[in-house]
Amino acid sequence: MNTSEQAYLDLCQKALSEGVMKDDRTNTGTVSLFGHQMRFSLEEGFPLLTTKYVPFRLIVSELLWFIKGDTNIRYLLEHNNNIWNEWAFKNWVESAEYDGPDMTNFGHRANQDEVFKLEYEHQMSLFKDRILKDDKFAEKFGDLGFVYGAQWRDWKTSKGDTIDQLKNVIESIKKNPYSRRHIVTAWNPEDVPTNMALPPCHTMFQFYVANGKLSCQLYQRSGDIFLGVPFNIAGYALLTHLIAHECNLEPGEFIHTLGDAHIYLNHVEQVKKQLKREIRQQPTLKINEQKDSIFDMDVQDIELNNYDPHPAIKAPVAV
Repeated sequence: MNTSEQAYLDLCQKALSEGVMKDDRTNTGTVSLFGHQMRFSLEEGFPLLTTKYVPFRLIVSELLWFIKGDTNIRYLLEHNNNIWNEWAFKNWVESAEYDGPDMTNFGHRANQDEVFKLEYEHQMSLFKDRILKDDKFAEKFGDLGFVYGAQWRDWKTSKGDTIDQLKNVIESIKKNPYSRRHIVTAWNPEDVPTNMALPPCHTMFQFYVANGKLSCQLYQRSGDIFLGVPFNIAGYALLTHLIAHECNLEPGEFIHTLGDAHIYLNHVEQVKKQLKREIRQQPTLKINEQKDSIFDMDVQDIELNNYDPHPAIKAPVAV
């Protein structure tokens, strides 16, 4: 049985039945829980949801973007990955250089007004094209600041040095596997208020080695249960697989600890639809054995096999 997916569906059901109504930063409204933990055995299969289609290639390219220490959406767009566009687009349409129609509160308005939605899609298309073709424009408006990739690979210290947390933790796993300090943090209090397009939701993760297996626990301060959390589960499961591969360990468990776990009110019907679907067999992961280091991995080096999900369920992103 696919017990990993049931853990996620149990979270969905618990949020619907026990969650409290809360306002939120996006003015969408949520039903929310605080403090929830899920466990996923990586030996049983790869924990990508089957009760709805989840685009695995987007998860791969986003994770490799983090691993490379990149913070500019150009790399993502080159891999047809649009999941970070809204935050970069917001920086552009709120800048003095933008001279198009008013895009204020574009995320909410695009969901309510069909005419506005068409204009939004047009402006977004122009924006993406300029990011891909105009180096100076991409440098100015494609960069999201000190988000995950910067914190993982290029943490700025008070002495003016930098720390490559991800590289250091991999070396630590290899040299001192039983250490209790295999930790990477993305929550930098100095950068959160002003230097990030979006403060990190998945804030800290820790690795644990036992019986030749590598496990990972993530603390996530905020989780969009319907859209974001399935990506986070698969993304950190993949990271655990990749680091286990480099360190000659087997993947063990992924433990996902959530702070504010919430369903946006405009996702409730989608969640109910998903809960009616039958869980299918988990897919399996294949990593290019010729590549030893995660820092050398490309999208084509990571393959998902036997993925047979139910159809996708669309829902708006709250920005």
